[in-house]
Amino acid sequence: MSERWIADRMHRIDASGIRKVFDLAAKMKDPINLSIGQPHFDTPEVIKQALFDAVNQGRNAYSQSQGIAPLREALQKQVKDELGHEDREVFISSGTSGGLMLALMSLVNPGDEVIAFDPYFVMYKHLTTLAGGKTVFIDTYPDFRVDVEKVRAAITDHTKVILFNSPSNPTGVVATEAEMKAIAELAREKDIALISDEIYRSFCYDGPFISPAKWNPDTIVIDGFSKSHSMTGWRLGFVHGPQQIMQQMIKLQQFTFVCAPHPMQWAGLSALDYDISPFVDEYRKKRDFMVKELGGLYDIAPAGGAFYLFCKAPYGSGTEFVKKAIENNLLIIPGNVFSTRDTHFRISYAQPDAMLERGVEVLRRLTKS
Repeated sequence: MSERWIADRMHRIDASGIRKVFDLAAKMKDPINLSIGQPHFDTPEVIKQALFDAVNQGRNAYSQSQGIAPLREALQKQVKDELGHEDREVFISSGTSGGLMLALMSLVNPGDEVIAFDPYFVMYKHLTTLAGGKTVFIDTYPDFRVDVEKVRAAITDHTKVILFNSPSNPTGVVATEAEMKAIAELAREKDIALISDEIYRSFCYDGPFISPAKWNPDTIVIDGFSKSHSMTGWRLGFVHGPQQIMQQMIKLQQFTFVCAPHPMQWAGLSALDYDISPFVDEYRKKRDFMVKELGGLYDIAPAGGAFYLFCKAPYGSGTEFVKKAIENNLLIIPGNVFSTRDTHFRISYAQPDAMLERGVEVLRRLTKS
């Protein structure tokens, strides 16, 4: 094999720092693993049964590229009831990651700029690169709030997309209604596509979730079942937005993913009727426990949602602190995986309480090192 076989774009995409930690965890003996960005509970039995039933009933062939009609219609009703937009279409994507890729590939030309907020979900930068675009980061340190004037100042003639994520991975911060409204109205004023990544919308602990689509009907919303129903491996997401854009994304899905996994879509239909509020209540308690135990020792971002704490390293860089944690059998993620800075680390509290207690013990001890 020759090195020239490798496409240039691949040299601009780094291996995920999170995957490196996952690989490390597989080699460690009984690690305290607070790195995993997925729910710790199993997929509810009723949803698993719906999957088994779909498989047994022979629903194993391709579905339509846009997804099965019963799931689309149920989601379409939910979206219409919430937002009331006439020109808003729903389709089923192969995970939220698939939805993000389809959105960026459908919108971004080579040389276009995509605005994202630092810290950011790791895929944003690399999917933008894949589309031929350039990511422009808006620094949100130290309070991780959105300053719309910084966004306005970053807009150029090449700006095509604003990528927005609330509740946030990695910080757990939930944008205020004023921040949502300001971003939505700025995108509309400047004729810039707004993508709202709402995969953690179910995990808002201190108030109801609000989408920027409330103020900007052209907002493209990425959502799914992975986090809310612990279906990360099922690759079942959905997207909704202006019909013209959705049709372009569906066309691209036809020639990439083909469709979301067919039997999983029938399971997703049953998931819509499943009450996840006990899970949300449990995670709120986990958030409260972690903040109570660590808040006096670490500078922690306002953790209003998702299931993450983004903490400032008490000494050294984020990477140096994470190395120290790993030496103590604790797996966490260095902040530079999600950021141009290396000052913080991410904790996932999506774990059983006993593991969180072990993690807190190590983190408290490390402040005295």
